[in-house]
Amino acid sequence: MEANKQRVGWVDYAKGFCIVMVVMMHSTLGVEAAVGETSWMGALVAFAKPFRMPDFFLISGLFLARVIDRDWKTYLDKKVVHFAYFYALWVTIQFAFKAPGFAAELGWTGVIEEYLLSFIQPFGTLWFIYLLPVFFLVTKLTRRVPVPLMFAGACALQIAQPETGWIVLDEFSTRFVYFYTGYAFAPFVFRFADRVMAQQRGAIAFLGAWAVFEAVMVFGGYSHVPGIGLGLGFLGAMAVVAFSALLSTWNWARPIRFAGENSIVVYLAFFLPMAVTRTVLLHLTPDINVGLAALTVTAVGAVTPLIFYVLVRRTPLMFLFRRPAWAHLEAPQRVRTAALSGAGQAEPAARY
Repeated sequence: MEANKQRVGWVDYAKGFCIVMVVMMHSTLGVEAAVGETSWMGALVAFAKPFRMPDFFLISGLFLARVIDRDWKTYLDKKVVHFAYFYALWVTIQFAFKAPGFAAELGWTGVIEEYLLSFIQPFGTLWFIYLLPVFFLVTKLTRRVPVPLMFAGACALQIAQPETGWIVLDEFSTRFVYFYTGYAFAPFVFRFADRVMAQQRGAIAFLGAWAVFEAVMVFGGYSHVPGIGLGLGFLGAMAVVAFSALLSTWNWARPIRFAGENSIVVYLAFFLPMAVTRTVLLHLTPDINVGLAALTVTAVGAVTPLIFYVLVRRTPLMFLFRRPAWAHLEAPQRVRTAALSGAGQAEPAARY
């Protein structure tokens, strides 16, 4: 509980909102592909596309200024090895579940080749976990470069959006500008959130106007135009900040905050309950409304990892969501102390 007091409430709400949007996107597109129909949930996914990942990356960069000047060993441990551990673990878990299907198509040699390739070409839903360490490294290496120059370059890269077929390069080009904005302009973002909480009526009016504008741009086909997409990403990210700041002043939305506090847990583990629920639901109720099916799969995909996390957090299975002491470049003092006392011997996935 003490750790929660040190967190910034609206940031957790923003992370929770965005992780639900991510689960909704994968769930909805999966259901629609399975039945060959679109739905009203698909319209929500399209509406959220311009801001869903931009806000996630902007939030990921907000607190980087506090730690970017740490020594390299500590920085690499917190910002690279941390995510590398969870990527390696969960890509292995995903391959274990999907290997039989891959083997039927590619043979077991092909499965092994695809598994090894996943450490170069990010696999499936885990590309976000793969890309974050790249952003952390690039930002630290370029921290002496003037912010206007870096920002302009990142904007130009996003507008250009090269399509090389290499996920790391393509997603870096598209997303880095939002991560860098979170890092470089964090004081502005926090002041904006404070103003929203102080002037709630104005914030609600802003959100209403933004929602109309977003809908016009998305469903009018303008969101894919170079430059416009960048602007929609920034505007949508700030809308999510405003919405999350409002949520943090109300009490009814605390489950969203809990999801945000453990957003990486959801991101790592939602793929399995999502896939199982989709398969079982469509098999048992083939005539179900497509939108309702997508909503059900979204709910199960978002909630199940959190339930599982609560159930296993005092068991040996916690290595799924906490980095063990051996997986540090240099075990933190708190981990060594906990290990000596027999308490939790690991570091939370969602801490950083």
